[in-house]
Amino acid sequence: MGIIKAAINAVKGGLADTWLEVIEPSPMGEHTVFAPGQLITQNGKSQNKKGSSNIVSNGSIIHVYPDQMMILIDGGKVVDYTADDGYFKVDNSSMPSLFNGQFGDAIKESFSRIKYGGVSSQSQRVFYINLKEIKNLKFGTTSPIQYYDSFYEAELFMALHGSYSIKVTDPFKFLQEVVPNENITGNKSLEFEGEFIRQYNEEFVTELGTAFNQYSADGNRISFITSKSKEMAKYMRDALDDDWREMRGFEVFSVSMAIPRYADKSQEIIDKRAEMGASVSFLRDGANQQAYMAKNIAEGINAAGHNEGGAMNAFLGMGMAQNMGGNIMGGYMQNPQYVNQNQQYQQQAPQQQAPQQQAAPAGGWTCTCGAVNTGKFCCECGSPKPEAPKKRFCGNCGAQLTEGQKFCPECGTKQ
Repeated sequence: MGIIKAAINAVKGGLADTWLEVIEPSPMGEHTVFAPGQLITQNGKSQNKKGSSNIVSNGSIIHVYPDQMMILIDGGKVVDYTADDGYFKVDNSSMPSLFNGQFGDAIKESFSRIKYGGVSSQSQRVFYINLKEIKNLKFGTTSPIQYYDSFYEAELFMALHGSYSIKVTDPFKFLQEVVPNENITGNKSLEFEGEFIRQYNEEFVTELGTAFNQYSADGNRISFITSKSKEMAKYMRDALDDDWREMRGFEVFSVSMAIPRYADKSQEIIDKRAEMGASVSFLRDGANQQAYMAKNIAEGINAAGHNEGGAMNAFLGMGMAQNMGGNIMGGYMQNPQYVNQNQQYQQQAPQQQAPQQQAAPAGGWTCTCGAVNTGKFCCECGSPKPEAPKKRFCGNCGAQLTEGQKFCPECGTKQ
């Protein structure tokens, strides 16, 4: 007993009148993994009526669509199969034809374990296994998953949800281990969804932690997870290899994850690290460093005038802070990455020669035009020698004042 391939053009030709019936698969939805055949009886070449029976006889025609595995079952045993698409004729006088399709000879080993043992056919039935990717299988974690991120140098906790897809890799293992017997005896389709896949979803989420540990060990950042669906699918295939592919005949094909929901403390760590990273990136530029220091010095001078302990104390504190800031900026300036960037910038920037000023001799003075003079007037532009600034002293304690000071830095007396 078995099936033989029928000529494609015979479907529309005169031979169609001699067929007892044609079996086609029942409608398959997005999550249908197993479906019985349905009978289309012949009533002339142009009129076919769909029936409910799935029992074939010698001479029946079975139609197999692409990405389907057709299995011929008799008395609960598999008697023949095909993974090729096309039209096939039931011929009980022939040996099982075993059309392996995309699976090659590897599928024969599985078939040999469950093949029919031997009496003549009485009630052969046709079933189809969907070989397409079964998509959009939802999952979600009920408790946060722990993940060590070497970038943040911290254990982070997050809740995940998303979807995954599967694909049947060994139809016979899938038939034996996944498809319930009631779907075969009751001639019913099987949907991979709802309560039926609850166990598989629990296994998926459990192994998700294992996959994340490997993902972390490989040095991947947690924030890249949503863009690494192919890599995560590989990790999940490795984690579920024994239970799903080797024992049940299907595997994880793809994984899609939504943006993780971090625990409060984990989110705080991520936010602080992002803020620090932005500051470091900003201060790597020399111009930004100078602007940052100038801003802080200006704020310090402004605050010194309002210091209750006296402006001098404020200026002393500001000086210490400035020295510390200079040391910090010096560290950035010595950073190899900054030095390299600064050298590249200097090579690319147009070279501008700044005018060099000569040092004034003892008793001499330098004019605003750059000329060095010893007399009362500039020898180049004739400008008069600037007068030395007048010294100011506090009327209370006698301390010397600088231009613009309204209060004595020593005793605080208003000037």
